[in-house]
Amino acid sequence: MGKEIDKEKRIVAQMINLYARYHRHEPGIEQEMENLRVYCMARLEHCRWGEGKPACQHCQVHCYAPEKRERIRQVMRWAGPRMLWHHPGAVLWHLFHHREPKEILP
Repeated sequence: MGKEIDKEKRIVAQMINLYARYHRHEPGIEQEMENLRVYCMARLEHCRWGEGKPACQHCQVHCYAPEKRERIRQVMRWAGPRMLWHHPGAVLWHLFHHREPKEILP
């Protein structure tokens, strides 16, 4: 895959790992987060837009199953603000690359 997709994969994995680390007291969370991470990596790997993909929130095609989409949304909502302390470079990259929705391809 290309550089942009690899960067997105890395950021998603960082968010999931951060969430799992702070919620490790919940039963079964480690396995659930590992399953979610594998699912997200597969979805990013097979994104129909490739390197020109918009941020998932701006995409017209939702390739995540509804329950997985809601779970990753919860993880990102929790981990997003905390990423500034743990991975500030990833936050800056994400802000600069996802401020404006990219043009949706046909």
